[in-house]
Amino acid sequence: MTNPQKPNTGSYCIALQPICDANMVHVADELLYRATAGASFAVIEDGLIATARACNAAFYETGVESLCGRRKLFFNAPREWLLNPALLPPSPEQVVIEVLECVEGDEEILAALKHIKSQGYTVALDDFVLTDATRPLLDLADIVKLDVLEQPPTRKQVEHYLTRGITLLAEKVETKKEFDQARAMGFTLFQGYFYAHPETRQSTAFKRGRNQSAQLRLLGELQKPEANYNELERLLVQEPQLAVQMLRTVNSASYNLPHEIISMRQAIVLLGLNRLRSLVTMLVLANDDPCNMLLLPQTLTRAAMCSRLAARDCEENKEPAFMMGLLSMVDVLLGQKLELLCDQLPLAPNIKRALLAHEGPLGKTLHLVKAFEKGRLKNASDKAITTLNHFFLESRSWANKVLDGMDN
Repeated sequence: MTNPQKPNTGSYCIALQPICDANMVHVADELLYRATAGASFAVIEDGLIATARACNAAFYETGVESLCGRRKLFFNAPREWLLNPALLPPSPEQVVIEVLECVEGDEEILAALKHIKSQGYTVALDDFVLTDATRPLLDLADIVKLDVLEQPPTRKQVEHYLTRGITLLAEKVETKKEFDQARAMGFTLFQGYFYAHPETRQSTAFKRGRNQSAQLRLLGELQKPEANYNELERLLVQEPQLAVQMLRTVNSASYNLPHEIISMRQAIVLLGLNRLRSLVTMLVLANDDPCNMLLLPQTLTRAAMCSRLAARDCEENKEPAFMMGLLSMVDVLLGQKLELLCDQLPLAPNIKRALLAHEGPLGKTLHLVKAFEKGRLKNASDKAITTLNHFFLESRSWANKVLDGMDN
């Protein structure tokens, strides 16, 4: 990294990237930060400032449980952070401290890591490359993250780590084939975009006894201005798996209903059409697919962010923006083209235009949220970025509460 500029401390962005186990179960997240709104990476030379901002937002303003539920949170710690015990985040039982690849295993760092482990934290070595300078770090590592895309390890190297009792995490796993290869070698944790490629799930879409026709008719009925409650109940009965999952989710604490729901009609009446529409859409998109479950936190967070942003300008856009956000990832979640789904569902014209062309107020909202997710906000003001960060953390917390219901 050459001649980095000092980051503007008012324009940082944070995000979360899921980490799954060998069964594609979402078990952890990595807290990502960028020192500036337009940066695609963290400026490590001034990482203390950027890390402090991200740490404050994630651990103190929001809380790790609200941000990640019961999952682990991987936290990138620059050298200066490791050497200052007062900066360690709370919840050691849930936090994994990532030692950055630029950190070497000198005596000062080794002493710091021993203290960190004594406090109950898990220690991971990020983008690890074995050298004489980094070898001592292995004695204190619980997890080693290896880049399987640009620096694929040999079987001998993998066996060396495994014999030391170290858990291996494969980074930059881009395809399902790479996932399978890494798992066969002995990796048990995985991070990358392999689950975001729709072609990897074409063979599994709408299996497990799911009734795709009933699902689409159900979504279509829910999009009508005056949905027929009798028809909704009839369609839900045709999809018993979906109906059971809906009742489990609705009965979870996140929906805060006065008493437990025991029938489809009761659920429909108590929830109301707006909440039912969002819930059923979410469950259909999840489809019991492990890859989809990994993407659901991002999908729900995006939908909630769209809803909150749209409501600032027009309260009436709150629900349409939420539905737009949910449907904006349907190509990845269901392996279907977005154009096809828009043809199959009686969506409002403004939602269709927003989804397909980013047109209109809703389209601008979706474009802004996508830009935030990718860290592409070079022209945004510090105030706008602060607002987006706030909405992201608020939306992610809400998404985790909803997903807790789906885990029952």
